[in-house]
Amino acid sequence: MTPSGFAQTLYDQHAAPAYTLSLKSRTRTFANALISLLFPHFAEERFSAPVQIEASLMLQQKELEEILTSFADALPESAASIAAQFMTVLPSIHENLLLDAEAICSGDPAARSVDEVILAYPGFMAITMFRFAHQLHIQNVPLIPRILTEYAHQLTGIDIHPGATIGKSFCIDHGTGVVIGETSNIGDNVKMYQGVTLGALSVSKSMSETKRHPTIEDNVVIYAQAVILGGKTVIGHNSVIGGNVWLTQSVPPFSLVVHHDEIKLHENEPIFDPISLM
Repeated sequence: MTPSGFAQTLYDQHAAPAYTLSLKSRTRTFANALISLLFPHFAEERFSAPVQIEASLMLQQKELEEILTSFADALPESAASIAAQFMTVLPSIHENLLLDAEAICSGDPAARSVDEVILAYPGFMAITMFRFAHQLHIQNVPLIPRILTEYAHQLTGIDIHPGATIGKSFCIDHGTGVVIGETSNIGDNVKMYQGVTLGALSVSKSMSETKRHPTIEDNVVIYAQAVILGGKTVIGHNSVIGGNVWLTQSVPPFSLVVHHDEIKLHENEPIFDPISLM
């Protein structure tokens, strides 16, 4: 049986893949294993000694190295060096994640404990994957950071580009539909609700190397469905951005920005009495 031209084309692609088989699933497995090490809430078994944790950390370093080796030619340095550097920074990532969990817990009256936040809150899961991805992004690792954040997007409905810069004690409450663009810069102690977009004024490919997304300074609260656009847009520290606000210009510190809906109530008698129809 002679293969069709289409079958031959697909075979050629499969015969010389750009990356190793199962790269996506392997990257996700690596991230989940790392989360289980950082947070015992997700662990399937308990460690009996610190040396076991050390061995597991080394195992994950080796796993990351092997994942990166599949596209070694695209890396700025050796896979081993990148993996070692990532693991060196892991303690500070863990510290920041604990601050994020505490911020979510203190910012949500419905949260009963930090443990609940770590185990059950989509915002925390999205931030965790982002912080892994961002570290690899600043190490100039291709593809893997996007796999991680898109995995979080799939799990949580929260879309954070790995290139964004996010400070300490970041809180996403509810979170569904949050979008944070690549060149967004978010300070410390920022809180945002569902549906918030930090986006660009233009999606032109020619702007790929420019700052297209807003800067959010420290201690800002952004309520649901607010849309803030533009690389020159700066939300000053200690500001509150109300729900459904559309912003394309900067606001100074300590601002309160709200959206006013025009609501008209029908003051006349109803056209019919629904009770009379029963």
